Amino acid sequence: MSHIGLLCPTASGHLNPMTTLGYELKRRGHRVTLVGTLDSQAKVLAAGLEFRAIGEEDFPAGSTAASLSRLGQLSGLAAFRYTADLFKKATAMFLQEAPAALQTAGVELLLIDQTIFGGSTVAQHLDLPFISVCCALMLNRDADVPPLNTSWSYQPNWWGRLRNQAGYGLITRLTRPIAAILTAYRHQWNLPPLNHPNEAYSQLAQLCQQPAEFEYPRSALPQCFHFTGPYSNPASREPAAFPFEQLTGQPLIYASLGTVQNRLLGTFETIATACQDLTAQLVIALGGGCGPESLPDLPGSPLVVGYAPQLELLPKARLTITHAGMNTTLEALSNGVPLVAIPIANDQPGVAARIKWTGTGEFVPLQRLTVAKLRRAIEQVLSETSYQQNALSLQEAIQQAGGVKKAADIVEQVIATGKPVIRQSQ
Repeated sequence: MSHIGLLCPTASGHLNPMTTLGYELKRRGHRVTLVGTLDSQAKVLAAGLEFRAIGEEDFPAGSTAASLSRLGQLSGLAAFRYTADLFKKATAMFLQEAPAALQTAGVELLLIDQTIFGGSTVAQHLDLPFISVCCALMLNRDADVPPLNTSWSYQPNWWGRLRNQAGYGLITRLTRPIAAILTAYRHQWNLPPLNHPNEAYSQLAQLCQQPAEFEYPRSALPQCFHFTGPYSNPASREPAAFPFEQLTGQPLIYASLGTVQNRLLGTFETIATACQDLTAQLVIALGGGCGPESLPDLPGSPLVVGYAPQLELLPKARLTITHAGMNTTLEALSNGVPLVAIPIANDQPGVAARIKWTGTGEFVPLQRLTVAKLRRAIEQVLSETSYQQNALSLQEAIQQAGGVKKAADIVEQVIATGKPVIRQSQ
């Protein structure tokens, strides 16, 4: 058995799947320790894993809530810029403090979230084998695939590639301060430079929560890249109380804007207004950014809660209204539930574009959101049977992908052989 270290951002959309994978590996007898900021601790301990804090000066307890509160008020490019600034600060901290913490813990293998941009540099500095994990939309660049922060359609032709190239160029410019920090540390540690973002990912195994069917055709993925399907397990999550007795038995519409983009309170009022005349019960989960008392009385009197046990509610849902966070999207599709997305920031436009591309739902960008447009999208998805059928097809694909057990199998194969795990045809 091995001592496995987890490196992961302090955000539910990353912590939930990563700790679920850690939970499965611990269940198989491995020792699992997450090294991260103090605000990660509660979720890590809820999953029964070990925790080592770093960044206590730069990221004291409660700092994540303050950062996410600011991010939750932004959208589009402004949100992306703010996120890049947060990652710059986090990258500098990880590079400075993670090596000593990992050495002290005695970690033998690292699982590194793709958005821990200094993770592979730390692993190479310590000569530790590592596996990359895509908890959000995969970051691997491909000339035919639009950048993750856009809702551009898939167009594998010359003008589509030109458009994509321009988009990737903008991302490169916005993340240049992060690249500069990495370059400095790699030079200091006598590591070769990274000439392309894809070079930062593991050559042993790259694990992705998406099923292959929820991704555009790819031609540039390494042979060690694996579409495993989502990592979710109620046993590895913090419990959330919910008044199940208040469910009416009507068709259920579940609405959540996640735990980050949940401060745009007017959006919840738009959702409630768009749903108020439907023969359905609307449940709104606020995601912890605020409480139900923060909202006015909403049209249609929806059931509003701070948190919801999402994995227990989604099997009852007829439709999910989401910000297009990867976890909520995949958990809805795991239950064969179609979606209406309101993408707000970061990778959410890319996830929303894939919802539309797979025919599992529709999306309305936040900047174009009106009650009328949202109502039309909801009625379209509820009335046209193709959305339900496509969601059920994705449900089957997710079941066949293997999920957290397949991901853990690949991790254990790396541990056993020390060699790259080559994917079979997917």
